[in-house]
Amino acid sequence: MVTPLDLDQLRTFVAITETGSFTRAAEEVFRTQSAVSMQMRRLEERLGKTLFEKDGRNNRLTTDGEKLLLYARELLRLNRETLAAFDEESLEGHIRIGMPDDYADRFLPEIMTRFSRSNPRVEMSIICEPTVNLITQIQQGLLDVALVTDHAPAQMVRREPLLWVGSANHETHRRAVLPMAFGRPTCTWRQHGCTALDKIGRDYRVMFTSYSATAIAAAVLSGGAITIMPECSLRPGMRVLGEADEFPPLPDCVIGILRRPATQMDVVDAFARHITESLDNISATLIETSEDVDFNNGMRHMRRAKRMRPDHILPGW
Repeated sequence: MVTPLDLDQLRTFVAITETGSFTRAAEEVFRTQSAVSMQMRRLEERLGKTLFEKDGRNNRLTTDGEKLLLYARELLRLNRETLAAFDEESLEGHIRIGMPDDYADRFLPEIMTRFSRSNPRVEMSIICEPTVNLITQIQQGLLDVALVTDHAPAQMVRREPLLWVGSANHETHRRAVLPMAFGRPTCTWRQHGCTALDKIGRDYRVMFTSYSATAIAAAVLSGGAITIMPECSLRPGMRVLGEADEFPPLPDCVIGILRRPATQMDVVDAFARHITESLDNISATLIETSEDVDFNNGMRHMRRAKRMRPDHILPGW
């Protein structure tokens, strides 16, 4: 019979990657640093794989270490969900959640599924509006937590390349005057796009304006416009446009969690944790699910997205 993996060892392994330090991980799991080092040696022996490699005075996760990290987080999540299913004192209550609909299609199913399994007694109210509206509602106490874009006070949970996108079935990007589809004038991505095009003197005209990501995507897929979106929002039939198409580079898109001021709700803390875990899981599968997107000259963005994964440089044993 195959001996199962030790969840305590996996918990320590994840703590090391999240804190970036064996010493800080030891504090997180209430063990000595020597005990943490011994746990990692036993875990490597159990798997028959090297999880860390020397990088100067530091240790870096190997390819096998990065692979294990995905499974370790999933196993720990399933363990929490199993215990929660039999916990009669599990979290209860109501949480009000907001996020832009650019993210809702991609992120919401994963987040909702994970959270509801672990917290079946919590009711969720969800709204999808632009970041500027979500910030106002957080400040007014109308939302408990929101996933927002490029807002400094928010806790950053994900960084993605921002891409120029057109239809894979049309040559819209070759028009003398580019037809553009954007969010409202307050949209940060719109401002980045207009500034970049103005800077290189590329002629364009805003043809479609909408808060709806679905409407923007429809304009693009029909060949009616070019737009800007983060990698997570790409859909089959879209084409990423790069420098060879005379489209300038754009800044990254930063996604963060914003909480209602002064909130001390355990359910909000739990939901924020589930957002982070869900986005980690989505990061692991994003490239696989993007196979139907034509990256054409935008392949540099795919390589860039891979480099944005944490290097997991860790202090010595």
